[in-house]
Amino acid sequence: MLQGPGQATVDLSVTKEIPLSKLGEAGRLEFRTEVFNLFNRTNYFIPIAGQFVDGATAGQIDAPTITSARQLQFALKLIF
Repeated sequence: MLQGPGQATVDLSVTKEIPLSKLGEAGRLEFRTEVFNLFNRTNYFIPIAGQFVDGATAGQIDAPTITSARQLQFALKLIF
């Protein structure tokens, strides 16, 4: 039995609300930042299993990564 490498990602979300009195009581501007895979950790695919016909490829990791690289997302919302 082959065991693959561990998988871990850290996601982060930060929100800032700014009141805007010109838009009424509930008027505000919301700025949001989201970061996926914050530490940019590489998560590899599991090793090849069941291909023991050719002993040279047994246990190799044949695909690059299972998760994507770090991604940033920004949003701006106007609430009135």
